[in-house]
Amino acid sequence: MKKRTIKNLCHVLALLSIALFSCSKKEVSKPSKPAEEVFDPQPVGTTAQKVNTGGNISDYLLYIPDEYNTKKDYRWPMIIFLHGVGEIGTNVEILKNVALPRVIKGKPFVMVAPQCNSTWWNREVLQKFYKEMVARYHVDSNRVILTGLSMGGIATWDWICAYPKNFAAAAPICGTGYANLVPAVKSLPIWAFHCADDPTVNVSGSRVPVKALQDLGGNIKYTEYPTGGHDAWTRAYATAELYAWMLNQRRQ
Repeated sequence: MKKRTIKNLCHVLALLSIALFSCSKKEVSKPSKPAEEVFDPQPVGTTAQKVNTGGNISDYLLYIPDEYNTKKDYRWPMIIFLHGVGEIGTNVEILKNVALPRVIKGKPFVMVAPQCNSTWWNREVLQKFYKEMVARYHVDSNRVILTGLSMGGIATWDWICAYPKNFAAAAPICGTGYANLVPAVKSLPIWAFHCADDPTVNVSGSRVPVKALQDLGGNIKYTEYPTGGHDAWTRAYATAELYAWMLNQRRQ
């Protein structure tokens, strides 16, 4: 019985030695290299582009800064601009003479300005557009800023309240927000603009959500012009401090 036990133990030790020798002969697997990032050069300046969202956005303006194609290791901040009712349609070229697209040249951002081709901005279609733009261009997804005027200002408030984690900051101009929705954006940097005498979108559209955010201790800035009617955007987009503020924002 003792001899059999010793014999079995010898077999076990022999098998263990073979297993250890076999393991030592195997090569240690090397970690796979991350896939190299593909850089797609883009036309510099402002150009008209196409996108398939499956909804009421199929065209947009794209602005690419002069250094985009040479600074291949840099991911640019991106501004999404939403136009107003007057630009609804299928001629995206008209956006070149409107508000932010008209003054974007020379600024250190990639800008995309979708055109709503019917009815009103649709939040879920905008969300598809956002995902496509972040994937398509060499931009920093943590530095996406949303801005818009009138219908686009209303959509800006709506979109950030529904998807606050998309954005680093927002600048709604002569829009309308709702006090019951703004707790979702308490920590989001927001700079709102409006004219006190706006006859189209009442100034309360900005005062109400701004006051609600101030009461919550939110990260809110507000500029109200005493006169100017519905056009608060010309002065807003001519404000150098606005772009410096945008550059400083990063998604939390």
